[in-house]
Amino acid sequence: MYQALYRKWRPKTFADVVGQEHITETLQRQVAEGRLSHAYLFTGTRGTGKTTCAKILARAVNCEHPENGNPCNRCPSCLGIESGRLLDVVELDAASNNGVDSVRALRDEAIYSPAQVKKRVYIVDEVHMLSTPAFNALLKILEEPPEHLMFILATTELHKVPATILSRCQRFSFRRIQPKDIVGRLNYIAGQENIDLKEDGAALLARLSDGALRDALSLLDQCAAAGGAIDANAVLDALGLAGNVQTAQLMSLILTRDARGALELLGKLYDGGKDVGAVLGELSTLSRELLISATAGEGGESLLSGAYDAATLRNLRAQGTSARFIQLCTILQETAAQLQFSVNRRTDAELCILKLCDETLSGDLAALGARIARLEEQIAAGVQFAAKHPASTPASAPTPTAVQTVTPTPEKAAEAVTKSTKPAEEAPLPWDEPPLPDDYDAPPPYGEPVAPAPKAAAPAPAQEVPASGDSGDDEIFYQLMESYKNRLTPDKRAFIGMAQGDVKDDLLTVYCSTEVQKSMLDQKVVTDVLQEVTSRAVGREIRIRFLVGERPGAKKRDRMQDLMRMGSKFDNFTVK
Repeated sequence: MYQALYRKWRPKTFADVVGQEHITETLQRQVAEGRLSHAYLFTGTRGTGKTTCAKILARAVNCEHPENGNPCNRCPSCLGIESGRLLDVVELDAASNNGVDSVRALRDEAIYSPAQVKKRVYIVDEVHMLSTPAFNALLKILEEPPEHLMFILATTELHKVPATILSRCQRFSFRRIQPKDIVGRLNYIAGQENIDLKEDGAALLARLSDGALRDALSLLDQCAAAGGAIDANAVLDALGLAGNVQTAQLMSLILTRDARGALELLGKLYDGGKDVGAVLGELSTLSRELLISATAGEGGESLLSGAYDAATLRNLRAQGTSARFIQLCTILQETAAQLQFSVNRRTDAELCILKLCDETLSGDLAALGARIARLEEQIAAGVQFAAKHPASTPASAPTPTAVQTVTPTPEKAAEAVTKSTKPAEEAPLPWDEPPLPDDYDAPPPYGEPVAPAPKAAAPAPAQEVPASGDSGDDEIFYQLMESYKNRLTPDKRAFIGMAQGDVKDDLLTVYCSTEVQKSMLDQKVVTDVLQEVTSRAVGREIRIRFLVGERPGAKKRDRMQDLMRMGSKFDNFTVK
């Protein structure tokens, strides 16, 4: 009768146990020196050797001819314990014997001396499953055990074991087995079983096992049943992981922000019987793989699940950034947590895909950060901003150096106001600016002269900003407002928009309404911007100072004119 590989190749001695030398050497030394405890507690994840070491220890303490702390596996005691014929060594499953009555029966039986071996040994697997009364019943015999009695407790959830039990046991923590140790054991067993196991196949099985050698042997057993050489592709086919190719394709569509293609592929997977929850779970796993490989580099290879080959991860990693992978993981985790309460799982999955493709749809701070990051990427890539309808200069029109200003008639002025207000009504501002103060006096459009020239005056060169300390210096601050804002961060931009200012001689004085506004603006990053922009505009070095209060002689500014002028300015620009 065929026996599973993990049962057939279960270690017989402490030396055969893989990856737990810190435990096996200690236990072997205790047996050899006779320094045994009455109670042991083995903790760790599944498949790391807890029950195996418990059985080896039970044979070693009862072996008639021990070999340097290891059982000989040939004497009647070792053979009887291995076959399960000796009733003095009992293995219990606490999951099915978790009641107080079972523990009381064990306690009443444990007081009797063993009939055939030196010590009566009780191996209690998954001991955390015992009920509270059962733990209380077990506690008394652990406190004062007979000389011939030994308990070996094993658990995968140490936090569920009461502290009163922990304090009476020697605790050994079993670690996850390293992939290199699993690969070595798989190659040895494959050689003994005449299984054609390739190097990449063994490495993939080791990563898929997640540190559990028993899982690795079970996977090898499953792949060997398919026949032929076992390489990475054969492992994926045998274990049903070939569908990961479609998951990688879906991730590629998400990273390239192809929402239509991603929704179509999700629809195909759904029509093919794929659960949308499983799809999102696979995407979450792949996002984690990409994040670890992007941040940890070669040192994080041991943390990968191994479900995706290096070439696939490399290609996907090149399509995104670490910040994008963190965002994908976050959205997928949040959606998966809420999916069980959904009335329409497919709709929620489709909404999740849309958010993954376009970060700005999230509607939170992460979405705002994504929009800013996208603009930064466009600027770094050299995207230019130009007028949507560039004005063409007629051949007969005067050059910019000889612009003649003409005072418009009232009819034309009204028509201009109507035209300028139309774009502001049709399209909202691209971002919300803080409200202007009531005494804000709107400046003339940038590039227009401060005072209109008489009709009969000769054409004079137009100046965007006055270069001398005349009466026009009072308006320099407002004419340069957009230049200031373009150089400042959004938080500083809001406060500078509410400030007043004027230029006298070589000094720009910025008037703030509150101390909070002054503290936000009176910083080096703001001072440098104001000094650089203003000095370049007036043609001389400018100093900056901040004051709290109203600007002397400030006029009440027309806020509606500012809004109309701003709306017409934004309507003329678009992205190439």
